[in-house]
Amino acid sequence: MSDSASRQRAVFVSGASSGLGQAIAQLGLERGYSVWGTARARGRLERLAENDHFHPMVMDLNDRSQMLNAFCAAEDESGGFDVVVNNAGFGVFGDLCAISEEDWDEQITAMLANLMALIRDQTRALLRRDESATLVNVSSLAVEFPLPYMSGYNVAKAGLSALSESLLLELKETNIRVIDFRPGDFRTQFNAGMIPPPSESQGGDAHCADRLAAWKTLEKNLQAAPKAVAAAEALWHAVDRGRQGTIRTGDWFQARVAPVLNRLVPQGIARAVRWRYFGLR
Repeated sequence: MSDSASRQRAVFVSGASSGLGQAIAQLGLERGYSVWGTARARGRLERLAENDHFHPMVMDLNDRSQMLNAFCAAEDESGGFDVVVNNAGFGVFGDLCAISEEDWDEQITAMLANLMALIRDQTRALLRRDESATLVNVSSLAVEFPLPYMSGYNVAKAGLSALSESLLLELKETNIRVIDFRPGDFRTQFNAGMIPPPSESQGGDAHCADRLAAWKTLEKNLQAAPKAVAAAEALWHAVDRGRQGTIRTGDWFQARVAPVLNRLVPQGIARAVRWRYFGLR
């Protein structure tokens, strides 16, 4: 029996300490994979590390050299990944003009420039292995339904989707399937790391009411959203069926209505519907 036939299948999941990443990693373990999952601190992976087939990794998207070296070591240790899931990311809430240059640069660098470098190395590794594999880039329905006051997040996710579309073309004659996975709202701690807007206008800020309305809608949607495991199940269903291309998942409005609006109605009308959805004037 060949080494590839006898070894346990392996999956790489970035951002596995919570939310979608943790749910994707957990379901991978339940499907019989060995899972290499990342977080900025190893201690945040203790829950998954209770499983003997989980391999905790420290990876920081802000540190390109550390990130690439960590993936290279994991790829060597695993013997090659059958599924690679790029999930890690974060949001910054606020007006573009009010967000600090440091916060903007960190988000765009980590979630787009550095992530592209990681995906390049992952793709090279999968091509060298020359076996059937799936590369998953977790973008967002924000690509089609941009989130208000989250410009950096929208830009990074749109860029990631564009990269996935490029790879679908470049890899079409290989054994690598590419999935642009676009989840909507799911019940996670996504908002926990973001600073909410003040409840009252400061210094005559005319946009305070809109920002507050948008924040409240984001919070309400997360609280009412399906659990993260539902998104993980949708992703693994797509992987198991050998699907590729754009995979959307979320509630009926986000995953069904919003994409149709973008395709079939004038942009002005679609934009008005989006703004109303978030309670904006």
